[in-house]
Amino acid sequence: MPHLLLLGIVYVSFISLGLPDGILGVAWPAIRADMGQPLAAVGAITLTMTLCSATAGYFAGPIAKRMGTGAVVATSCLMTALALLGFSVAPSFGWLVALGVPLGLGAGAVDASLNHFVADHYSSRHMNWLHGFWGVGATTGPLIMGLALSSSGGWALGVRSIGLMQLSLAVVLWATLSLWAKAYAKAQTSEDAQAPTRFAPVRPLATWLAPTLFLLYVAAEMGTGLWAASILVTDRGLPQAQAGVWVSVYFGSITAGRFAVGLIANRLGNRRLVRLGIAVAALGALVFALPAVFGDAASLGLVLMGLGCAPVFPSLMHETARRFPPDVARTVIGRQMAFAYAGGSVIPAAFGVLATWAGLGTVMPVVLVLLLMLGVLAHVLDQIS
Repeated sequence: MPHLLLLGIVYVSFISLGLPDGILGVAWPAIRADMGQPLAAVGAITLTMTLCSATAGYFAGPIAKRMGTGAVVATSCLMTALALLGFSVAPSFGWLVALGVPLGLGAGAVDASLNHFVADHYSSRHMNWLHGFWGVGATTGPLIMGLALSSSGGWALGVRSIGLMQLSLAVVLWATLSLWAKAYAKAQTSEDAQAPTRFAPVRPLATWLAPTLFLLYVAAEMGTGLWAASILVTDRGLPQAQAGVWVSVYFGSITAGRFAVGLIANRLGNRRLVRLGIAVAALGALVFALPAVFGDAASLGLVLMGLGCAPVFPSLMHETARRFPPDVARTVIGRQMAFAYAGGSVIPAAFGVLATWAGLGTVMPVVLVLLLMLGVLAHVLDQIS
């Protein structure tokens, strides 16, 4: 029972982790109007959060080893809760940027710590479902913010509501710290614990190649999510509302795909799921990139790409605990999270420079190249580890 209860807490923690991820984009028009900021000023907040998240993710492994995963997650959740509550009463834009520091540090530490814990103690099924629950949170957050914006409370009410949810979870986490140690002992002997007892010799190249896969994957996933609407509106003449629906369908396909993949993940195995997912995602990117060939049906490429993306991140993460001994895996997962944050911020931003210089039509071919590179390097990693 403690084992199952902790698994439920981990799932809820990942919903909570996803809640704040999409709210800044929804709230920014109202925030910048209230604080008299230009459109591009949001970059100062997102850059601060990304750098802090990447840093926390990179060092989360050694910190979790010293403090324990439960303590790291509880402390980080409290940190993000207080940062969000601070956001809701911030008197100026400078405070928003400053509060991005604890918010980014907390999110990065939770992300890396929970990913390592689930990869080490639970099956591939649970890893896929874990990231499916992140998608639930990432979908729900903007809905909460949208309701707040339509009320008299405005964006501050939306941020405060999510902050109070995080604070409630932090209380639960602190109250159940003892479960982490108990469930750890039980997970080691449960059917969910599938990590092998013997590992191949660790090659230094593999410990850096594994994080590189996350940089490429997240760059492709987030780059598509960021620029798909602009491609549909500017290049293909769709109304903004319709383009927004397609982007929602894309992210919804990733979330639904992860829950579906969880049903078969243990049977197919991580490496096969990664290969299959990359192939389907690449096919989807190709279809979406060729409206001249597929016409209106090209938009369905976003559905294919979302379904293909679904198993890649969680399966790669779960496999890390099977490629490397525990201490090495903890370090590699920290690197993977840092590379993922870099891939999700720097490269999609670079797509904007590319689109300005060569047109939006060049974005999806580059995404396709990233996915092909991902497939090749994933094969190389499988051969050496």
